[in-house]
Amino acid sequence: MLDSVLRAVSEELIELSASGHIAPQFSARHPKLDAEGGYRAMRRLHQHRVAIGWKPVGRKVGFTNRTIWARYGVDRPIWGFVYDHTLIRAVDNRAEVALEGLAQPRIEPEICFGLKAPPPRSHDAHALLAAIEWVAHSVEIVQCFHPGWKVKLPDCTAANGLHGRLVIGTPVPVAKIPDLEALLPAARLVLRCGGKPVDEGIGANVLDSPLFALAHLVELLAIQPDFDNLHAGEIVSTGTLTDAHPVSPGETWSTAFEGLPLAGLTVKFT
Repeated sequence: MLDSVLRAVSEELIELSASGHIAPQFSARHPKLDAEGGYRAMRRLHQHRVAIGWKPVGRKVGFTNRTIWARYGVDRPIWGFVYDHTLIRAVDNRAEVALEGLAQPRIEPEICFGLKAPPPRSHDAHALLAAIEWVAHSVEIVQCFHPGWKVKLPDCTAANGLHGRLVIGTPVPVAKIPDLEALLPAARLVLRCGGKPVDEGIGANVLDSPLFALAHLVELLAIQPDFDNLHAGEIVSTGTLTDAHPVSPGETWSTAFEGLPLAGLTVKFT
Protein backbone atom coordinates (compact mmCIF):
# COMPACT_ATOMS: atom_id res chain seq x y z
CA MET A 1 0.00 0.00 0.00
CA LEU A 2 1.47 3.34 -1.08
CA ASP A 3 2.17 5.66 1.82
CA SER A 4 0.71 8.51 -0.23
CA VAL A 5 -2.67 6.70 -0.35
CA LEU A 6 -2.71 6.13 3.40
CA ARG A 7 -1.77 9.74 4.02
CA ALA A 8 -4.52 10.99 1.70
CA VAL A 9 -7.17 8.77 3.32
CA SER A 10 -6.14 9.66 6.87
CA GLU A 11 -6.02 13.38 6.15
CA GLU A 12 -9.48 13.24 4.62
CA LEU A 13 -10.73 11.25 7.61
CA ILE A 14 -9.46 13.94 9.96
CA GLU A 15 -11.53 16.52 8.08
CA LEU A 16 -14.61 14.32 7.77
CA SER A 17 -14.50 13.38 11.45
CA ALA A 18 -14.42 17.05 12.42
CA SER A 19 -17.18 18.15 10.03
CA GLY A 20 -19.51 15.16 9.63
CA HIS A 21 -19.44 15.68 5.86
CA ILE A 22 -20.09 12.95 3.28
CA ALA A 23 -17.56 11.91 0.64
CA PRO A 24 -17.22 9.19 -2.04
CA GLN A 25 -16.00 5.80 -0.87
CA PHE A 26 -12.29 5.58 -0.14
CA SER A 27 -12.26 2.05 -1.58
CA ALA A 28 -13.71 3.26 -4.89
CA ARG A 29 -11.12 6.02 -5.25
CA HIS A 30 -8.23 3.88 -4.00
CA PRO A 31 -8.88 0.34 -5.34
CA LYS A 32 -5.71 -1.06 -3.74
CA LEU A 33 -6.88 -0.06 -0.25
CA ASP A 34 -7.59 -3.26 1.69
CA ALA A 35 -8.82 -3.85 5.24
CA GLU A 36 -5.31 -3.81 6.74
CA GLY A 37 -4.48 -0.66 4.81
CA GLY A 38 -7.63 0.82 6.32
CA TYR A 39 -6.33 0.04 9.81
CA ARG A 40 -3.05 1.77 8.95
CA ALA A 41 -4.98 4.87 7.88
CA MET A 42 -7.03 4.59 11.10
CA ARG A 43 -3.79 4.53 13.11
CA ARG A 44 -2.85 7.90 11.62
CA LEU A 45 -6.28 9.28 12.53
CA HIS A 46 -5.79 7.89 16.05
CA GLN A 47 -2.38 9.51 16.38
CA HIS A 48 -3.86 12.85 15.30
CA ARG A 49 -6.61 12.59 17.90
CA VAL A 50 -4.17 11.73 20.68
CA ALA A 51 -1.95 14.63 19.62
CA ILE A 52 -4.84 17.10 20.04
CA GLY A 53 -5.73 15.78 23.49
CA TRP A 54 -8.15 12.89 22.99
CA LYS A 55 -7.58 10.01 25.41
CA PRO A 56 -8.39 6.41 24.39
CA VAL A 57 -10.53 4.67 27.01
CA GLY A 58 -11.27 1.40 25.23
CA ARG A 59 -12.33 -0.28 22.01
CA LYS A 60 -15.49 -1.04 20.08
CA VAL A 61 -15.94 -4.21 18.07
CA GLY A 62 -18.13 -3.87 15.01
CA PHE A 63 -19.85 -6.22 12.57
CA THR A 64 -19.94 -9.02 15.16
CA ASN A 65 -23.60 -9.58 14.28
CA ARG A 66 -23.44 -12.02 11.37
CA THR A 67 -27.12 -11.50 10.54
CA ILE A 68 -26.30 -8.07 9.02
CA TRP A 69 -23.10 -8.90 7.14
CA ALA A 70 -24.81 -9.31 3.76
CA ARG A 71 -26.66 -6.00 4.17
CA TYR A 72 -23.43 -4.08 4.65
CA GLY A 73 -21.25 -6.08 2.28
CA VAL A 74 -18.78 -7.29 4.92
CA ASP A 75 -17.53 -10.72 5.94
CA ARG A 76 -15.77 -10.21 9.28
CA PRO A 77 -15.75 -8.10 12.44
CA ILE A 78 -13.75 -4.88 12.77
CA TRP A 79 -12.66 -2.69 15.68
CA GLY A 80 -11.98 0.92 16.58
CA PHE A 81 -10.99 3.11 19.50
CA VAL A 82 -13.38 4.67 22.03
CA TYR A 83 -12.21 8.02 23.46
CA ASP A 84 -13.03 10.26 26.37
CA HIS A 85 -14.48 12.63 23.73
CA THR A 86 -16.86 9.94 22.41
CA LEU A 87 -17.85 8.24 25.68
CA ILE A 88 -21.07 9.19 27.50
CA ARG A 89 -21.91 7.67 30.87
CA ALA A 90 -25.65 7.44 31.41
CA VAL A 91 -27.07 8.78 34.66
CA ASP A 92 -29.80 6.52 36.06
CA ASN A 93 -29.60 4.76 32.66
CA ARG A 94 -30.67 7.90 30.79
CA ALA A 95 -28.53 10.03 28.48
CA GLU A 96 -28.70 12.82 25.93
CA VAL A 97 -26.62 12.55 22.77
CA ALA A 98 -25.98 15.48 20.44
CA LEU A 99 -25.88 14.30 16.83
CA GLU A 100 -24.28 17.43 15.42
CA GLY A 101 -21.09 16.58 13.60
CA LEU A 102 -21.98 12.91 13.12
CA ALA A 103 -22.44 11.58 9.60
CA GLN A 104 -25.64 9.57 8.98
CA PRO A 105 -25.80 8.34 12.60
CA ARG A 106 -27.35 4.99 13.50
CA ILE A 107 -28.06 3.34 16.85
CA GLU A 108 -26.73 -0.04 17.96
CA PRO A 109 -27.62 -1.68 21.32
CA GLU A 110 -24.72 -3.68 22.73
CA ILE A 111 -23.09 -5.43 25.69
CA CYS A 112 -20.02 -3.77 27.16
CA PHE A 113 -17.23 -5.11 29.41
CA GLY A 114 -14.87 -3.34 31.78
CA LEU A 115 -11.51 -5.10 32.01
CA LYS A 116 -9.56 -5.71 35.21
CA ALA A 117 -6.74 -7.56 33.45
CA PRO A 118 -5.55 -8.20 29.88
CA PRO A 119 -7.83 -10.92 28.45
CA PRO A 120 -6.08 -14.13 27.38
CA ARG A 121 -5.83 -15.24 23.77
CA SER A 122 -8.46 -17.89 24.31
CA HIS A 123 -12.05 -18.86 23.54
CA ASP A 124 -12.48 -20.32 27.02
CA ALA A 125 -15.38 -18.36 28.52
CA HIS A 126 -14.17 -18.84 32.10
CA ALA A 127 -10.71 -17.50 31.26
CA LEU A 128 -12.22 -14.47 29.52
CA LEU A 129 -14.59 -13.78 32.42
CA ALA A 130 -11.65 -13.83 34.82
CA ALA A 131 -10.30 -10.73 33.05
CA ILE A 132 -13.61 -8.81 33.24
CA GLU A 133 -14.51 -6.64 36.23
CA TRP A 134 -18.00 -5.55 35.17
CA VAL A 135 -20.62 -5.87 32.46
CA ALA A 136 -22.94 -3.11 31.30
CA HIS A 137 -25.48 -2.34 28.63
CA SER A 138 -24.19 0.11 26.04
CA VAL A 139 -25.57 1.92 23.04
CA GLU A 140 -23.18 2.84 20.28
CA ILE A 141 -23.90 5.54 17.74
CA VAL A 142 -22.11 4.62 14.55
CA GLN A 143 -21.59 6.89 11.58
CA CYS A 144 -20.70 6.57 7.91
CA PHE A 145 -18.94 9.15 5.76
CA HIS A 146 -20.07 7.61 2.46
CA PRO A 147 -23.42 8.15 0.67
CA GLY A 148 -26.25 5.81 1.63
CA TRP A 149 -24.11 3.73 3.97
CA LYS A 150 -22.62 2.01 0.93
CA VAL A 151 -19.27 0.73 2.17
CA LYS A 152 -16.64 -1.93 1.82
CA LEU A 153 -14.52 -3.31 4.62
CA PRO A 154 -11.54 -0.95 4.04
CA ASP A 155 -13.85 2.07 4.34
CA CYS A 156 -14.95 0.81 7.74
CA THR A 157 -11.55 -0.09 9.17
CA ALA A 158 -10.13 3.26 8.06
CA ALA A 159 -12.99 5.15 9.72
CA ASN A 160 -12.17 3.83 13.21
CA GLY A 161 -14.75 1.07 12.95
CA LEU A 162 -17.47 3.66 12.13
CA HIS A 163 -17.47 4.73 15.80
CA GLY A 164 -19.31 7.93 16.70
CA ARG A 165 -20.40 7.81 20.36
CA LEU A 166 -20.75 5.19 23.08
CA VAL A 167 -23.33 5.45 25.87
CA ILE A 168 -22.68 3.17 28.84
CA GLY A 169 -25.32 2.20 31.38
CA THR A 170 -24.84 1.16 34.99
CA PRO A 171 -21.96 -1.33 35.36
CA VAL A 172 -22.73 -4.54 37.25
CA PRO A 173 -19.82 -6.50 38.78
CA VAL A 174 -19.35 -9.85 37.08
CA ALA A 175 -19.16 -11.45 40.54
CA LYS A 176 -22.83 -10.55 41.08
CA ILE A 177 -23.94 -12.55 38.01
CA PRO A 178 -22.50 -16.03 38.62
CA ASP A 179 -24.24 -17.55 35.58
CA LEU A 180 -23.24 -14.75 33.18
CA GLU A 181 -21.56 -17.13 30.74
CA ALA A 182 -24.88 -18.90 30.10
CA LEU A 183 -27.05 -15.78 30.24
CA LEU A 184 -25.17 -13.73 27.65
CA PRO A 185 -26.01 -15.78 24.51
CA ALA A 186 -29.67 -16.23 25.50
CA ALA A 187 -30.35 -12.65 26.57
CA ARG A 188 -33.00 -10.93 24.48
CA LEU A 189 -33.16 -7.19 23.84
CA VAL A 190 -35.98 -5.05 22.46
CA LEU A 191 -35.16 -1.71 20.81
CA ARG A 192 -37.85 0.99 20.75
CA CYS A 193 -38.26 4.47 19.29
CA GLY A 194 -40.83 6.67 20.96
CA GLY A 195 -42.09 3.63 22.82
CA LYS A 196 -42.77 1.63 19.65
CA PRO A 197 -40.79 -1.60 19.04
CA VAL A 198 -38.35 -1.26 16.15
CA ASP A 199 -36.15 -4.34 16.40
CA GLU A 200 -35.03 -7.12 18.71
CA GLY A 201 -32.01 -9.36 19.01
CA ILE A 202 -30.26 -11.90 21.20
CA GLY A 203 -26.77 -12.19 22.61
CA ALA A 204 -25.99 -15.15 20.37
CA ASN A 205 -26.18 -12.81 17.36
CA VAL A 206 -22.81 -11.43 18.51
CA LEU A 207 -20.42 -14.18 17.36
CA ASP A 208 -22.48 -16.65 19.45
CA SER A 209 -21.77 -14.65 22.64
CA PRO A 210 -20.40 -11.19 23.49
CA LEU A 211 -17.57 -13.04 25.25
CA PHE A 212 -16.47 -14.44 21.89
CA ALA A 213 -16.54 -10.95 20.40
CA LEU A 214 -13.99 -10.03 23.06
CA ALA A 215 -11.98 -13.14 22.17
CA HIS A 216 -12.04 -12.16 18.49
CA LEU A 217 -10.69 -8.71 19.33
CA VAL A 218 -7.83 -10.24 21.34
CA GLU A 219 -6.97 -12.50 18.39
CA LEU A 220 -7.08 -9.61 15.94
CA LEU A 221 -4.87 -7.34 18.03
CA ALA A 222 -2.36 -10.18 18.43
CA ILE A 223 -1.62 -10.00 14.69
CA GLN A 224 -1.64 -6.18 14.47
CA PRO A 225 1.74 -5.09 15.90
CA ASP A 226 1.00 -1.41 15.22
CA PHE A 227 -1.63 -1.42 17.98
CA ASP A 228 -1.45 -2.10 21.71
CA ASN A 229 -3.08 -5.18 23.15
CA LEU A 230 -5.96 -4.74 25.59
CA HIS A 231 -5.07 -3.81 29.15
CA ALA A 232 -6.69 -3.41 32.56
CA GLY A 233 -9.10 -0.48 32.79
CA GLU A 234 -10.21 -0.56 29.16
CA ILE A 235 -13.84 -0.64 28.08
CA VAL A 236 -14.81 -3.03 25.28
CA SER A 237 -18.20 -2.78 23.59
CA THR A 238 -18.88 -5.99 21.73
CA GLY A 239 -21.21 -5.15 18.83
CA THR A 240 -24.88 -4.72 18.07
CA LEU A 241 -27.50 -7.29 19.01
CA THR A 242 -29.88 -5.85 16.36
CA ASP A 243 -29.52 -4.11 13.04
CA ALA A 244 -28.30 -0.50 13.11
CA HIS A 245 -31.13 2.05 12.74
CA PRO A 246 -30.99 5.72 11.67
CA VAL A 247 -31.55 8.28 14.42
CA SER A 248 -32.51 11.97 14.27
CA PRO A 249 -32.61 14.93 16.66
CA GLY A 250 -35.80 14.99 18.74
CA GLU A 251 -36.15 11.22 18.92
CA THR A 252 -36.02 9.19 22.12
CA TRP A 253 -34.93 5.57 21.87
CA SER A 254 -35.03 2.96 24.62
CA THR A 255 -34.01 -0.63 25.23
CA ALA A 256 -35.10 -3.44 27.54
CA PHE A 257 -33.50 -6.79 28.33
CA GLU A 258 -35.05 -10.16 29.08
CA GLY A 259 -32.93 -12.85 30.69
CA LEU A 260 -30.05 -10.62 31.76
CA PRO A 261 -29.96 -8.48 34.93
CA LEU A 262 -29.02 -5.26 33.14
CA ALA A 263 -31.26 -2.20 33.03
CA GLY A 264 -32.33 -0.83 29.68
CA LEU A 265 -31.16 2.57 28.45
CA THR A 266 -33.16 5.62 27.38
CA VAL A 267 -31.32 7.89 24.95
CA LYS A 268 -32.64 11.27 23.80
CA PHE A 269 -31.09 12.68 20.66
CA THR A 270 -30.60 16.42 20.21
